Amino acid sequence: MTPRKNVKFKKYPAPILFCILCIIATVLNAAETPSVSLLALSKADQTLSIVDPTTLTVVARVPAGPDPHEVIASDDGKFAYISNYGGGAYNTITVVDLVAQKTLPIIDLGALRGPHGLAFAGGKVWFTAEAAKAIGSYDPATKQIDWILGTGQDRTHMIYVFPSLNPIITSNVSSASITLIEKSNSSAGPPPRPASRINWTETVIPVGKGSEGFDVSPDGKKIWVANAQDGTISVVDLAAKKVVQTLNANIRGANRLKFTPDGKLVFVSTLGGPDLLVLDASTRNDVKRVPIGHGAAGILMQPDGQRAYIACTPDDYVVVIDLKSLTVTGKINAGKQPDGLAWAVRK
Repeated sequence: MTPRKNVKFKKYPAPILFCILCIIATVLNAAETPSVSLLALSKADQTLSIVDPTTLTVVARVPAGPDPHEVIASDDGKFAYISNYGGGAYNTITVVDLVAQKTLPIIDLGALRGPHGLAFAGGKVWFTAEAAKAIGSYDPATKQIDWILGTGQDRTHMIYVFPSLNPIITSNVSSASITLIEKSNSSAGPPPRPASRINWTETVIPVGKGSEGFDVSPDGKKIWVANAQDGTISVVDLAAKKVVQTLNANIRGANRLKFTPDGKLVFVSTLGGPDLLVLDASTRNDVKRVPIGHGAAGILMQPDGQRAYIACTPDDYVVVIDLKSLTVTGKINAGKQPDGLAWAVRK
């Protein structure tokens, strides 16, 4: 028998090694992207997992750029946009082709550093730029940032954009506030006035300390804000533009808050405890505290109201919760330190 020769592996520089890993990842991504996909970010692995929600299996993992925190899909479900946060150090949004399962050229935000919260509305990507105390929109058709508005608030973190693009809501963590941004048409300059411009007004609504995760009720009338440092939840009346009730929820470290699609329940995750808090939106009382691990961040509701998905960041998995029984029915291995979650529905 001929002795087997020792095989020596060549050492590659880091950039070349990254390219090789991307090629390997593409080869391994053999399964097609489902028409309805669950998207899950891994902060530690810096990847986006594309998950089949029927089987709860990961069909592909794609590079997500440095320190990925939030993800959103385009309306046609073909592209994902990922904020590269870095606590304000980074200024890029990573773009992923979900059908081809590959990373595309990044969106360079220039001086708008610290992108975090994301929304997709009106064919555009809306984002917060925490370090710049601003929000903006990016038009994929023109590949341009076409709008920027300053908030003047510290750590403008998450964003919600109504389908009509009016109003826009942000949470401002260190300023302990919510900003309600509304537009109205006003004419500029003396007559004649050939064109009108969009005038934006901002109403700053004080809430609790550490206001980060928030959601708008399905009827569009209330904003619920989880205040991480206080352990409270602020209920804001959108028409009155003020807090109408503060709930002593005893949930310090609250990270995200989401309504169920029917508006009956509110889920609150916390990185400071083992339970997911479930509240009755009508009575505003505790319904249940669901044990899910050692802490959690991102929350995503299945549009048909059957399931919720919770990113258990310290435990390196995403739990699946049945919305009828309010029990954990499954877990998804979406990489280390999962966080941002989103739906992609291909049209």
